Amino acid sequence: MSHNIFGHLFRFTTWGESHGPSIGCVIDGTPPRIELSENDIQKFLDRRKPGQSKFTSPRKETDEVKILSGVIEEDGKKLTTGTPISLIIENIDQRSKDYSEIEEKFRPGHADYTYFSKYGIRDVRGGGRQSARETAMRVAAGAIARKILPEVEIKGALVQLGEHKINRENWDDSFIEKNAFWSPDPSSIDLWEKYIEDLIKDGDSCGAIIEITARNVPIGLGAPIYGKLDAEIANGIMSINAVKGVEIGNGFEAATIKGSENSDQMFMKDDKPSFETNNSGGILGGISSGQDIVIRFAIKPTSSIRSNQKTVNKSGKNTEISTKGRHDPCVGIRAVPVGEAMIACVLADHFLRDKAQNR
Repeated sequence: MSHNIFGHLFRFTTWGESHGPSIGCVIDGTPPRIELSENDIQKFLDRRKPGQSKFTSPRKETDEVKILSGVIEEDGKKLTTGTPISLIIENIDQRSKDYSEIEEKFRPGHADYTYFSKYGIRDVRGGGRQSARETAMRVAAGAIARKILPEVEIKGALVQLGEHKINRENWDDSFIEKNAFWSPDPSSIDLWEKYIEDLIKDGDSCGAIIEITARNVPIGLGAPIYGKLDAEIANGIMSINAVKGVEIGNGFEAATIKGSENSDQMFMKDDKPSFETNNSGGILGGISSGQDIVIRFAIKPTSSIRSNQKTVNKSGKNTEISTKGRHDPCVGIRAVPVGEAMIACVLADHFLRDKAQNR
C-alpha cells in the first residue's frame, strides 16, 4: 500500500496498525542541531491520547514515544543530527475481540467497504491503517515541525459540536486547554456535556467544526499554481480521518458578500503594509501574507455507533449492524491537536522550501 508519506523537504512516513504491536513514523528533512527530546514530543501526544475524559474513547494508551534515531547527545543536550528521526509508540490496550461480531459486515459511513473493495484485505482489528490511531504519529511529527518554526504559534479550538456553536464574543484562548472539549467559550460546556451524554445513551454520535489559527507566520511561504500554501494545508487537513470539509479565512462565506466587503484593504503602519481585515485567512495567491492563518474544518459523526443500522456483508447479503467496543462519540474532540500538527508540518515544509529557493 503506497501513499504513506506526507511533505516534500520536511516529510514524514507513518507505519503500523491500530491493533498491531506498535505504531511509528520516520521524519526526514529536519535541520541539524535543533534541541529535541522525547519530552518535547510527549507533551503534544498527551493532548491527543484517548481515555482522558468520559467524552472520548475509553481506550487507555499512554502513547509513550521513543526516539530511535536522528538525535545525538552533546554537552548534556540532545540535538538533531539532520538524519532521519525514527519514532515508535507501543500499543498496550488493544481489544481486537470487540470487533469479532462485525468481521463479515461493513460499517455504514466507514471505510470498511471501499478499503476491502480496493485491496481485498480487511483488518477488522480497529480498522488497521484506516484507524485514527495513526494520527498519534502525525502529532509526533508536528511536534518536531514546531521546532523548525519556534516563533509560530499554532492554536486550535472546537467551535461547533453537532449543531451547537460557540458564542465568539466569549472567546478565551486561556480556557481552551482547561476543558475536555477544547472550547474557547466557557458558556458552551454545560450544553455540550449534556449533548454528548445523551448521544452516548442513545448509542449515537455527532460531528464538529474545528478552527486553527497560526500566528507569526513569515511572509512568503507557498508558491503559485501547484505549490499554493492553502492548497497544501487543505490537503493535509483533508487527509485526517473523518474530515469532510476545509475552509480558509472567510471560506464559503466569501461567496455571499461583495468584493468591496471581502477585500482586505491595506494601509501603512510603522512603515510596513498592514491590513484592515483578514478575510483571506492570511494567504493571498497561495502565499502567506504575514497575517494570522485561519483554517476551519468539519469532522463527520463517528461511523462506529451502537445504534442498529442497515448494511451488507462480505457475501453480498442484507443484514444489520451495531458496533460495540470503545469509540469516540465525537472524533472531532481529539482532532484538535491533530489539526494543529498537520498545519505545523505544512508550514515547516514550506519554510524549508522557501529558504532553499530564496535565501
